[in-house]
Amino acid sequence: MGALIVEIAGTPAGDALALALALLSALAHAIFGAINKGGRDPYINRGAINVAYGLIALPFALFVFPPPTPELWAALAGVYLLHIVYEWLQARSYEIGGFTVVYPIARGTGPLVTAIAAGFVFGEGLRAGQWAGLLLLSGAIYALAWANLRALGAADLAAAKQLRTAIATALLAGVMISAYTTWDAYGIRLAADPFTFLAWFFVLGGCGFPLIAAARWRRLRPQDRPALNDLAVRGLFGALIAFLSFGAVMLATRVGHVGEAAAIRETSIVFATAIGVLIFRERIDGLRLGLIGLIALGAVLIKVG
Repeated sequence: MGALIVEIAGTPAGDALALALALLSALAHAIFGAINKGGRDPYINRGAINVAYGLIALPFALFVFPPPTPELWAALAGVYLLHIVYEWLQARSYEIGGFTVVYPIARGTGPLVTAIAAGFVFGEGLRAGQWAGLLLLSGAIYALAWANLRALGAADLAAAKQLRTAIATALLAGVMISAYTTWDAYGIRLAADPFTFLAWFFVLGGCGFPLIAAARWRRLRPQDRPALNDLAVRGLFGALIAFLSFGAVMLATRVGHVGEAAAIRETSIVFATAIGVLIFRERIDGLRLGLIGLIALGAVLIKVG
């Protein structure tokens, strides 16, 4: 399978596969975000998910795929550090902000910065129509966050200050999304077999954020800690979704263009808004429905522009 991925990279078949993988990742990431946001504590949720996918990936990394080269180990070290920072910022934003506010802000920031970074790192440029689609997509995502923020409101000064902190944290998370997307694309292209990179990505992830989650667990009062059986189920289900979310988008950047894949993946906001309404009971109106339509239109322009 890894050889096939390498073979079709840069071909029309690779472009078609990249589109399918980016859309699959978008749906999976919206579900992943809801799993992380739900439950009692987003830090512990994320720690449980990372432990689960690290343990599942370990035998594949050790016994199925070729070992990493020294150059790939160096890239994986950068992956480890970037993702710990991103995961902490994401968990923090979920802790203090509404899902339909912080999720769009983070996801709207990522593709813009990634498209610029991909031009410098990989020499990939977007055409004028694609830039128009990218600006439309990110602008509509930001507008959706503003509309959600306006609907949410703030009852007092303390709540308003918390909202501002949540927005700033989500913006930083968006910058980290761009950083790790670009670095992950660099790393997976270093690997002779892209599944070597993916397997060790998940193994290292199982050794990173869980340390933060464990410290968080110790600070919580016993009555505030989630039940271990519920946490195990959430961790296992989240791990399976993470394989689709992160694995699919990394493969998309391997067979297609990094900037395109990163932007199309952010149609996850369409799915995330639906989850916010159906699961978290966050309301939606005609304005936000229209903005979701513009996000979808921006994604279409990115692909055909």
